[in-house]
Amino acid sequence: MHKYQNISAPVIKRLPRYYRFLGELLDKGVTRISSRELSQKMGLTASQIRQDLNCFGGFGQQGYGYAVESLYNEIGNILGLDHNYNTILIGAGNLGKAVAVHMSFEKRGFRLTGIFDNDKSKIGTKIRDIAVSDLAELEDFCKNNNTDAAILCVPKEAAPEIAERLYSLGIRNYWNFSHYDLSVQYQDIVVENVHLNDSLMILCYRITDAYEDQE
Repeated sequence: MHKYQNISAPVIKRLPRYYRFLGELLDKGVTRISSRELSQKMGLTASQIRQDLNCFGGFGQQGYGYAVESLYNEIGNILGLDHNYNTILIGAGNLGKAVAVHMSFEKRGFRLTGIFDNDKSKIGTKIRDIAVSDLAELEDFCKNNNTDAAILCVPKEAAPEIAERLYSLGIRNYWNFSHYDLSVQYQDIVVENVHLNDSLMILCYRITDAYEDQE
């Protein structure tokens, strides 16, 4: 049983942001910071920061603040960034290639071990020094390699069949760009959905709302 299983989703979602800001402070040579100073940099209240971090134990000292490197490492441990989960990527199109090339997998708890596509023109080409394999080889690859997670960068209409194949291979962890709701059909999986269009529409709403406030 995970010792942090009762932590709320909003707190968990803020942890990567803490990790990123603390990493930037480390790069600048900052060794100590108070919750008030951290709140000013992150746009959160000092009280919110203390409440969030207290969920995982006492990291700060009154009158001293937080040791930046120690807190950075502790949050990395909480997030599990040292695990190197073996991960495959399905879909070597523009989105899949961008994800493969630009994500710092090794620094974020994962190791990209295979890339698959059914486009014959892509098979055999290399992305991030990994040769794209034929999707027909998926089962053999997963049976011969310990695959922990899959990234889906495929069209929504292709996702159900691929998800069924992955699930039958025992893969239960997904980073899902496909817009296909995996959790409806598979309720025992861990999935993080990425909806870029949704994010863009939320930005549109916020801009519209801001302009209306100015009228």
